[in-house]
Amino acid sequence: MATAQADSVQDLIDALGRLPGIGPKSAQRIAYHLLKADAEESRRLAGAVLAAKEKVGFCTRCFNLSETELCPICADDRRDAHVICVVEEPRDVVAVERTREFRGRYHVLGGAIDHLQGVGPEQLKIRELLARIQAEGVTEVIICTNPNLEGEATALYLGKVLSMPGLAVSRIASGLPVGGDLEYADELTLGRALEGRRLVGEPPPAGPSGKPAPLDADDPRPESGAAG
Repeated sequence: MATAQADSVQDLIDALGRLPGIGPKSAQRIAYHLLKADAEESRRLAGAVLAAKEKVGFCTRCFNLSETELCPICADDRRDAHVICVVEEPRDVVAVERTREFRGRYHVLGGAIDHLQGVGPEQLKIRELLARIQAEGVTEVIICTNPNLEGEATALYLGKVLSMPGLAVSRIASGLPVGGDLEYADELTLGRALEGRRLVGEPPPAGPSGKPAPLDADDPRPESGAAG
């Protein structure tokens, strides 16, 4: 029985469908777009993929993606070498950097503890993290793993192995998003929001710069130093 489309087209759809976040319909739309595009656009895409695979490796210090031995963040002497933010994947470095609030360095674990998938502490860059703490004189570690079951398990394990004199270990806060409704919050998110509650009227926590977070636009309280 004849198939509805050529084998090479189906092979392209199947290959695209194996990418994370791409379902069968999305894979089909992308494949048809590529086939309709001119040959130069297809060559640019193929060339970009091949160039990235050939040029990009991992930073030898923090295991972020890099085209050089040290990534730009590790090579930047202006970053605070005594503070390390631990993340699961290189894309998480990009997310934290977008906040413009963190001026330390990073350590990429390469995943999270997930025993169902056969990923334990031995498969992550935890030994390398411990070595960095000793060698670089690190005084603070911020655990910035995802707020899901795997991320929580990883944070709990790191909290235990990083318990040592002179080292402050913290976990990023998590909870309900601004403008969200309680009925749509999952149990883990709502539970973390309850754990992180603070007294009404308590000043907001200071950011990395030491300054308190700005008041909301609708907050009737005058800012410190404002004329009464």
